[in-house]
Amino acid sequence: MSVKLGIDVELHQLSLMAPAGYFVGLHIRFTAPLFTFQTYDQRWLDYYTEKGYVLRDPMVAWGFSATGTIRWSDSALPDPFGLFNEAARYGLNYGATVACGPVKSRSIASFARADREFEDHEIAAIATIVHRLHDVTEPPEELTKAQIEALRCIAGGDRFTAAAAKLGISESALKARITSARVRLMARTTAEAIQRAKDYRLI
Repeated sequence: MSVKLGIDVELHQLSLMAPAGYFVGLHIRFTAPLFTFQTYDQRWLDYYTEKGYVLRDPMVAWGFSATGTIRWSDSALPDPFGLFNEAARYGLNYGATVACGPVKSRSIASFARADREFEDHEIAAIATIVHRLHDVTEPPEELTKAQIEALRCIAGGDRFTAAAAKLGISESALKARITSARVRLMARTTAEAIQRAKDYRLI
């Protein structure tokens, strides 16, 4: 099973378990996740973005200060801006959040239902999936010298033909290096692979 297919299977399971949607941010570095998956109502996402709620979200604050799981209804969660009440207007009446990984590469995921609280066994099952997603998307520590050279050429503006000539290899060999780098970086496109390699400080 490919990594991408494995991720798709895990996300499908999350969709079944969180009928009002979810947001999964994996390996948050420099305030932005390297991978984001979400199925919340687009109206809520637009409203959340418009209001800048990420800076006020109790679950974001909790997710960076703790690891484990927590229900949104937990009395220990401060919500001075009433974000949970706002979310309920969009069907996110009950929820739970999972946080895992080191602070420098934290993964935070939230899940919602409209009808009832998540049960303990459901939260445990969701947490298991989030941990697997965190592990499978762990950024590589290095690329091969050949992959780095190929990505740097393309990132520098060279077309495949020029990049291949610069490196003294055939165009098909260059494409093979780029493809292998994309697979290693779990990127769908060359541009995405270059950006991720930069984000991971590999090039």
